[in-house]
Amino acid sequence: MVRIGGLASGMDIDQLVSDLMKAERMPLDKLKQKKQVLEWQRDDYRAMNSLLLDFRSELTKMKLTTSYRARLATSSNEAMVMATVSSAASQSSYSISKVTQLASAETRVNGGSISADGKSIDPSKSLYAQESSFMYKGNHTDSNGNTVASAWKNGAVLTKNIDVTDPAVINFGDMSKVDLSELSSWSVKVNGVGFNALSEAELSAANRPLKENEVLVKEDGTLQFGKEPAKGSVIKIDYVAAERTGSHAISSSTSSIQLAQGALNEVKSIKIKETTSGTTTEKTFSMGNIVNGEREILDDANKVVGTLNYDTGKITFNADMKKPAEGSSTTMSLEIAYDHKYTAFSVDTSTSKGERHDSFLISGSESLNNVISKVNASSAGVNMFFDSATGQMTMTRKETGDFNKIGAEITTSGSFLNDVLRFKGAAVKEEGRNAEFVINGLATNRSSNTFEVNGVTFTLKQTFEDQPVSINVSNDSTKVFDNIKAFVDKYNEMIDKIQKKTGEERYRSYTPLTDEQREQLSDKQQEQWEERAKSGLLRKDSTLQSVLSGMRMNFYQPVSNDLVSPLYNQLASIGIKTTSNYLEGGKLEIDEAALKKAIEDDPVSVENLFRGEGQTDGQRGIAHRLYDTVNAAMDKLKTKAGNSFLTNQQFTIGRELNDVGKRIDSFESKLKQVEDRYWRQFTAMEKAIQRSNEQSMFLMNQFGGM
Repeated sequence: MVRIGGLASGMDIDQLVSDLMKAERMPLDKLKQKKQVLEWQRDDYRAMNSLLLDFRSELTKMKLTTSYRARLATSSNEAMVMATVSSAASQSSYSISKVTQLASAETRVNGGSISADGKSIDPSKSLYAQESSFMYKGNHTDSNGNTVASAWKNGAVLTKNIDVTDPAVINFGDMSKVDLSELSSWSVKVNGVGFNALSEAELSAANRPLKENEVLVKEDGTLQFGKEPAKGSVIKIDYVAAERTGSHAISSSTSSIQLAQGALNEVKSIKIKETTSGTTTEKTFSMGNIVNGEREILDDANKVVGTLNYDTGKITFNADMKKPAEGSSTTMSLEIAYDHKYTAFSVDTSTSKGERHDSFLISGSESLNNVISKVNASSAGVNMFFDSATGQMTMTRKETGDFNKIGAEITTSGSFLNDVLRFKGAAVKEEGRNAEFVINGLATNRSSNTFEVNGVTFTLKQTFEDQPVSINVSNDSTKVFDNIKAFVDKYNEMIDKIQKKTGEERYRSYTPLTDEQREQLSDKQQEQWEERAKSGLLRKDSTLQSVLSGMRMNFYQPVSNDLVSPLYNQLASIGIKTTSNYLEGGKLEIDEAALKKAIEDDPVSVENLFRGEGQTDGQRGIAHRLYDTVNAAMDKLKTKAGNSFLTNQQFTIGRELNDVGKRIDSFESKLKQVEDRYWRQFTAMEKAIQRSNEQSMFLMNQFGGM
């Protein structure tokens, strides 16, 4: 519709329509104000519900025994025996008359420095690169003419992960490249726990069933565990193959390639594949002479195009290496098959969880630090340590105690561990022993110096005789007092906020500001206005006043059950009373001396005054009563104001908001029609005046021409 704004009449039609619409819009402003009040009221109710929820969490704590059975353990000599206590402990006393032996963990010290005379081992560098620096020398003949074998072997250490979907059918997969002669070197872990790998021939020769910590690897790839893994378990297998293959893309900017392994033994094959327009050509490269410690790489024309560092596994190309042109669609890749130096060893231990076995496959490019980290993180339960000053190593079981009554707690195997790191026949510096002591006249032992008896945790710190240590377990009345005080403080804080909210003054003349009113006020004035407009929206609210009244009744009604003494069956009898100021709405105050005396004299009655069980309200403790009262009030508030998880249709105020919203939409549509009508009327007036003006002008022209 074309709107003509006073061109003919000279009137400010925009202003006239605007003024007329202000009167028309007044009912809409009232609807929007009503909607705003409902939203404020909803938010206030939800704030009160959050307050009740916070208090209910405190009530949940007060229903637990830990709030009342706080125990305190005291030792007559903490330098010899320490004790801590849980709420499960009863009030009692213990006497440890002697400690003849403390628990210890087996510690083995290797046979001496692992470094050769005049040399040192860098624990952060490649092991195989430092082979000549170790004391143990393999691959040579000793002074007696005996051949000393190397701890290092040739092969490829690979890793496979298997997700167990059917525990009865577990298969390794393709075994064609697996070196079955090295099966004993496999590292098999189920969810981090090691298993000893055996072949069918080994198990048959042993003439016994599989042990729990063993896995049978059959030639067809089937895996059979002594203890069947659960569904969903992850099996990680480090195994030995004849060779490793790798494919590496070559671009125009490729100057070097890092292979997955260093300490290479032999490159079996090296090829370059080039694909252009869908056609692939393959060229075979070869290895040439050793220059400056690196092996030359020769292309199919016998030209040197790069070098391979066998220690690090790094390939470096020179300018003669053909590469795809920048931006070209040609792709090129290097495919290489090789084996490398590796070694293997295993650690067997006796632990509180039974016998543990862990095997380790170590690539020659790994460092001593890597080896130590793998051992320390394994399920074998030992800590390995290297002292760079002496060049010696130790291995200590993580657990104290004697779990293997007939022998050593730690057993090692494998030439690398026993010969290179010199743990063969390692001296037992400390034996794995149990703590031996006499408690309350009973001679007994434990695998650890820290142990628990009836909720009391003892820690033996040194051996002694003829000077008994007494441990007394008593009620920690201070802790119980603090718990009850915290509860009372939380209650007072809650009713103070509810009391203030239900007692707020209602300023009915302060309605929510319209958009036009906001434009006329400063930010500070708007804030002050809204503060009054929001005030008193929950004044004398029946639900909130009801919950306050109900909680006061919960407090005042005596608790009558068999576990509460008549002397302490009300809050007042343990020193908790309402304040004398009735305006505070029933806040509680504590007579600290009386409450502490009640806790010390009859802790059972105090506990059951709050958390006692029963069929009737009279039998149930105050915490249970309050919990039910608060829960009922929260349900009512939720029905009225909902929460952030509910739609408007699911609570009362929400449905009102929906209704007001629809009325607002309908009224806004009506206002648009009214405004259009006004404009049509004024436009018609303007057109009529324009025609009248045109006729007057015509007549004037006619008379003027006579």
